[in-house]
Amino acid sequence: MVPYLALPEGGEWIVILVIVVLLFGAKKLPELTKNAARAMNEFKKVQNGEDDDPPAVEPPPAEPGKTGPETVREEPRSTS
Repeated sequence: MVPYLALPEGGEWIVILVIVVLLFGAKKLPELTKNAARAMNEFKKVQNGEDDDPPAVEPPPAEPGKTGPETVREEPRSTS
């Protein structure tokens, strides 16, 4: 019986690890794994409904007749 999903075993993992190190470099691997772990944790939080971000608060509706902060605007003077 053939398994549905053949996962790498033993020496195959070493070959895969060597290829990954050659592609990304040894300095970049800790950063990649840290970002992957953060992404997985964020996905789990959102999936469980434990999102840290508060819901967006909408500003109160503006009063009728007011368009914004009061500013005084001078009219240009004509030089005739």
